[in-house]
Amino acid sequence: MSEIQVKPTEKKKPIEYQCEVISNKHLTPTVFELKFRPHEAFDFKAGQFISVIVPGAGPGGRNLRRAYSIASEPGRDPIELCVKLVEGGPGTNYLHRLQPGQKFAGVAPYGDFLYVTPSKRYAAFISTGTGIAPFRSMMLSRDFREAPPKGVFSIFGVRDQSEILYEDEFRDYPGLRWTTCLSRPAPGWSGFTGRVTHSLEQAGEAFPWLETDFYLCGNGDMIKEIKALLLERRGVSKEAVHVEKYY
Repeated sequence: MSEIQVKPTEKKKPIEYQCEVISNKHLTPTVFELKFRPHEAFDFKAGQFISVIVPGAGPGGRNLRRAYSIASEPGRDPIELCVKLVEGGPGTNYLHRLQPGQKFAGVAPYGDFLYVTPSKRYAAFISTGTGIAPFRSMMLSRDFREAPPKGVFSIFGVRDQSEILYEDEFRDYPGLRWTTCLSRPAPGWSGFTGRVTHSLEQAGEAFPWLETDFYLCGNGDMIKEIKALLLERRGVSKEAVHVEKYY
């Protein structure tokens, strides 16, 4: 799941949890929200993920493991996942079939894709699809709310209006400039048309490039393009670019 470039942090050893499904509903035609409650306290940091055990889905009937970023804030009950339903995907289809009261096993917490921006700098969250999940967790977290950055930019990309996630939740978030980018919008769309790369390219010289920490999550091609833009064309340091790549 990850190509991660963040500062080292204290790690909690992952353990296996038995998780009871609380609800399972669609947020968009292709994305569903799974809420669950682990059998004991689940200590994780915003931006981390759970490795779900998919029983019998591997070669020879062996179990598989699939990673999903946590979309809810640390300490919230129940815990939320934001999952794209992939045709033929063993993990997403397994989770999609689960009903309230059923249980699944997952190992957590994993990941170093953590929020590390000091209050004197800006933060830019750039995502495609369900790559927005860890950013939702970060912005809802107590650490973020108690020590917010100088300003927040969110550039979020999906195909069309039906796939927009969490915009209503964060539209009026203090200090946040939210841009939704649609690559193939239906008629009537008045927002930005194009990919997230195009939106960032148009930010221009007024954007605080060297005062911003950039967090990239989602499609691998998007991440490659944004990294090239930041490092090669805008002079952003490698230390200011944090990456979580979805495969």
